Amino acid sequence: MRAHTERDFAPLSAMWGDPRVTRFIGGKPSTAPESWSRLLRYRGLWPVLGYGYWCVRERRSGRYVGDVGFADFRRGIVPSIDGIPEAGWAIAPSAAGQGFATEALRAALAWLDGNVAAPRSLCLIAAENEASAHVARKAGYQPSGEVTAGDQMIPLWSRMRP
Repeated sequence: MRAHTERDFAPLSAMWGDPRVTRFIGGKPSTAPESWSRLLRYRGLWPVLGYGYWCVRERRSGRYVGDVGFADFRRGIVPSIDGIPEAGWAIAPSAAGQGFATEALRAALAWLDGNVAAPRSLCLIAAENEASAHVARKAGYQPSGEVTAGDQMIPLWSRMRP
């Protein structure tokens, strides 16, 4: 895992443009300009919040496999989750099911626990997204209610810092 750079744009854009990736995350593939904005947002989280997203690359080959990290997107969710690190991850379809999400999320959480004073972190996982729920459970997240985002009810997961 490392900070995103301009060279990550092409594979990041390809991943976020794939409907298999966005099926449970917004439901619509991202355009190239939207993916560029995402990459810039990932970089911008760090100086503003002191945490953010990493680019996940396979150790052996160096190939891009996805993104993992934390944000405070100020989404206007009810009840509010503003100020609480929200975990997120996405893995390219070519790397899905190989343990990258679990390994990356565990590494990100170890970093968060050692560097950010937040007593807990959260994640939002669509009820139908069984793969992400499985990853969340392995990383220590537990279902903790629901939030309303616009007209959607989304399951909320919570993990207390050890």
